Order: sequence, then C-alpha cells, then structure tokens
Amino acid sequence: MGSGAAFHRAYLYATQQAFLEAHERAFDYFGGVFRLLRYDNLASAVRKILRGHRREETVRFIAFRSHWRFAAEFCTPGAGHEKGGVEGEGGYFRRNHLVPVPCVADLNGLNARLLAGCRADEARVLDGRTDPVGAAMVAERDRLLVRASEGFDLADVTFPLVDKHGCVIVKTNAYSVPIKAGSRVEARVYPSHVELWHGGRRIARHERCHRRRQHVLDLEHDLDVLSHKPGALAGSKPLAQWREAGRWPACYDELWERLLARHGKQDGTRAMVAVVTLGREFGHDKLRTAITTAVSLGACDVAAVRYLLTEAALRKARPDTIDVGALARYDRPMPTLAEYDVLLSGPCAGTA
Repeated sequence: MGSGAAFHRAYLYATQQAFLEAHERAFDYFGGVFRLLRYDNLASAVRKILRGHRREETVRFIAFRSHWRFAAEFCTPGAGHEKGGVEGEGGYFRRNHLVPVPCVADLNGLNARLLAGCRADEARVLDGRTDPVGAAMVAERDRLLVRASEGFDLADVTFPLVDKHGCVIVKTNAYSVPIKAGSRVEARVYPSHVELWHGGRRIARHERCHRRRQHVLDLEHDLDVLSHKPGALAGSKPLAQWREAGRWPACYDELWERLLARHGKQDGTRAMVAVVTLGREFGHDKLRTAITTAVSLGACDVAAVRYLLTEAALRKARPDTIDVGALARYDRPMPTLAEYDVLLSGPCAGTA
C-alpha cells in the first residue's frame, strides 16, 4: 500500500462474519477497494493450503471477493517476514494509542477510539517521505476500485425448525422465537447478533452467543404462554436472563409485589404479565419509565400503567385567543348577581 495508512477495528470473536464486515468498514475508510489484498492463511478465507502459493478458498470468501472485485494473495506458512509491515503497524498503533490500556464502556466505544487513532495517524510523516499519510491517502484513492453500490450480504443463513420449547438451534445455541413449534424460520447470523425471520418479517433479534449449547431467551416471546400459566414466571429462565441483562429493574419487582398483595398469587402475576406485555406496544424504555412513575405514586394497576403511557397523547393544546376585530362591539358583559344581594339585606332576609 502506497500511502502507509492503516485501519484498525476490534471484535469480540474472530468469526467469518466479523472478518468480512471489517473489510467493508476498511473500504469505507480508504474510500475504495484495493485491487490486491494479501492475507495470512486464516480459516475464514482458506480451506486448504496447496502447493506453493495456491490455496483452496472458502465459498463465502470467493463470493465476497467477486462482489468487491479484488484479488487475494496468501503468505507462505510460517514466513512472518512476508507480512512484517502489518506486524510493525500493529505494534506502533498499540504503543501510541492503547498504552495505557483504555477504559471504555463497550465494544462500540473501543472501536470509536480505534477510529480516532487511525484519523490521528493520518498526520504522520513516514521516514523518507515529505507528505503526511492523509495526503498520500487522497492521492492513492484515484487508483482504487470504486466501491460497489450495495454491500455484500454478510449474514450466514440457515433455516432451522422451531422446537417444542419455542427455540431454534443456530450454531449449537438455542434462540427463542415467538411462533409455534414446527415452523421453519430463516436465521441470519451476523458478527454481533442473530436475526430470525418468518414470512418476510423479522420476528426476533438476539445478541449472538459465541459459546456452545447455550439458551438465549427473551421473556417477551413467552408472555402469551405465561398469561395462561402465570405460576411459571417466577422461576423461568427468560426472567433470569432479563434480570442478568438489567431489563428487569427493581421497580418491576415492587409493582409485582403490590399486584400480588392486591390480587393474589395467580391473578397478581397475570396482571404483571399484562403490564410487561405493554412493552410490545409502547417500547420497553417507555414502559420502564411508566412503571417507575406508577410505583412512586403508589399505583398498582395495569390500567394506571397504561394511562401513564398514553397520557401525553391525551393532553389537548390550549386554544389561542382570536382577535374578532369589529365583531367585538357585539360582546355582552359577563352576567352579575349583584342585584340578588338586595334580597339578602331586605325585609325578607333570614325568613323561611
């Protein structure tokens, strides 16, 4: 690469979807597609190492290269000197932007920091050159391939069946869906999340689990069943996962306790399920705010929570004063009852 620029991005796991997505992010950063890219022999791109520099590439990587129209070249196994520039760039970037180890809230925060570091390095002037890296990037951009009008579909697609527990198995893990058992759905696996589609619409979205044989459940998918079997809510796995993820705050438990005290165990839990179901219609962020307000006001009723969710729409704007102009001469004074006060002071005052 002529400019000496570099693009850095972090992922929790080195999946093929992350590998391909990072390419597209880099194409955006550089403003085009390089005609030839050199790789190590990573499994996301290479199925089998053949004689010399020949490789049997994965089907997805071939499709990705075809979409973006670039060629690939692979290093000799064990020959680290063939990619010394990459190793040197990684060390330079780490020493200058990641020492000391940064504290970030999440992966998005880390990637924002990495991108800022890439932008800062555009001001570097490499040894033996007079122009900064950013200026060289602009000059180099004219020699790159123009980006395709549409990105490559990065999802790894499968078509699992919904089991009797209301889940589908995707890469050994079970993800809940809100449709009946026996239905076939389309599972789209992305670097950080899994989408489940049925009948042309997305029915569920889960954070991707990179462990094996885990259950990733959403309480919202079981609300219809729990409305008929409320006793199963307290010890359910979906509720435990909501608690762990911070989606079931303390105000929910406080409202639940009040509903139990008012309606009893079965009806009180059923009422709590009805409250949580309101999140489908209004969104769970607004529902949390409404429950917090209801608890602070001492309310313990489904209708009260619904009212708090809709009361903003019930407010009517105060009408503006209209200037009637010449019609003002027809105004009549407001009525007065002063004449009736005479009766209070007359001879008949105080008599029955």
